[in-house]
Amino acid sequence: MTPEDAIVATADRIAELLQAGADPHTPLRGAEWTVGEAAAHLALTGKLMAAIGAGEERPYGDGTPSGLAAANRAALAAFPQRDPEILGAEIADTARAFVAAAAGRSPREAALTPMGPMNTATLGSYLLTHLLGHGYDIAVALRGPHMVNRDVVAFTLPFMRLAMPRAVNAGAADHRACYLLRIGRDRFAVTFADGVPTVTDAPPRRPDCTIAIDPVAFLLLALGRWTAPTAMARAKVVVWGRKPWLGLRFPLLFTAP
Repeated sequence: MTPEDAIVATADRIAELLQAGADPHTPLRGAEWTVGEAAAHLALTGKLMAAIGAGEERPYGDGTPSGLAAANRAALAAFPQRDPEILGAEIADTARAFVAAAAGRSPREAALTPMGPMNTATLGSYLLTHLLGHGYDIAVALRGPHMVNRDVVAFTLPFMRLAMPRAVNAGAADHRACYLLRIGRDRFAVTFADGVPTVTDAPPRRPDCTIAIDPVAFLLLALGRWTAPTAMARAKVVVWGRKPWLGLRFPLLFTAP
């Protein structure tokens, strides 16, 4: 499977859920949106990402979680479509439009996105992460199997690594610590100095805390769908090191985009 395959397969799975008699008024668990609103959001952002992937400049929010939330509310208010059948088809179509557009550009070509500048390859990772997060919400609300699995999660890591410094919150103020994350077969370090995180392939010093976590649990935790206690209770994460208690604090240092 390639990242492009993962994008299309995820979008198709969401479309299948929406086109199987989904009620657009079904509320999402732990969120203010309904299934119809989440689907509309995915359709809108799919168009946005396809345009950005084609090289267009499309300003959207200010790059902060609160700014993105405000932009999402404004976009949904101006887009009344909530029919799951129609929106499912749009989600699948825009995913393919993105893949086709991105194929015509260098993976290293820069793009300006709602989460700041990144290259085209990382933009694809961003789109996949976005589809998986909201797709998971829709699947849970509709009591269907979700589409988050360890194989596709690997393709979200380029975006997650880039987004961490941009999603840090006030809880990280003055924080100093070095974390080593082991996500399935993938490894990278996050080192905080005075509340500012730097992400590197290897830790610059001996880690204070090593976090070994199942890839699916990592993504759901990073996107705010699970909590650290939930992941630990399900035996999906193990922490150790000189300061293992920092493992519980780590996800609280970020606000999910």
